[in-house]
Amino acid sequence: MLYNEEDLIQLSGIQHFAFCPRQFALAYIELQWNENIFTSEGKILHEKVDDPHSKYSCESIIVWRSVNLISYRLGLTGRTDVIEFKRSDTGICLPDNEGKWLPYPVEYKRGKPKPDERDEVQLCAQAICIEEMFRTKLEEGCLFYGEIRRRTMVRFTKELRKQVTDYAEEMHHLFQNAITPLPVYKPHCKSCSLFDICLPQSINGKISVNSYLKREFG
Repeated sequence: MLYNEEDLIQLSGIQHFAFCPRQFALAYIELQWNENIFTSEGKILHEKVDDPHSKYSCESIIVWRSVNLISYRLGLTGRTDVIEFKRSDTGICLPDNEGKWLPYPVEYKRGKPKPDERDEVQLCAQAICIEEMFRTKLEEGCLFYGEIRRRTMVRFTKELRKQVTDYAEEMHHLFQNAITPLPVYKPHCKSCSLFDICLPQSINGKISVNSYLKREFG
């Protein structure tokens, strides 16, 4: 199945959905958003990176920043922070550059690696967009975390790709039917910028996320 232009959802939403389906719905369906220290720090970090006119190249690597992405298979559109193109016999041709180059997505995050897969699914979704746009196949990319100042490599496994596809389908289901899930209160709710809008403790949140998804999507 391929989505139409008018059906596209912001790619960044997949990270929010992986964190909490309700957070995704509040931000992307109801268009409600609040800033807190975590979102502000993340915005500052991305402002330092996201310059679409900034490109760097040398003999072995070409760097593109703030690249527009789209996947009609996932129905997602957005931007990647950085794509590094590395010389490779299995790569693609780039305008005004000799040889072949393999894309390598790099996503910048504040803080440190998370206990769940929310950052990984966002990076993998970017990779799937790049594969569709450049007609290539990517094996890995990386996440750069501002707090620890180093990269974490992410392999785009079959399991991670399936997770991305499943999340994208569930996001479209919520979006097309204007569904905002009930809150599921967990400890990570306290760090959410939408805490005062969501009010997760106002409703009995004893249902787990997995139970909710099974109930909603079968």
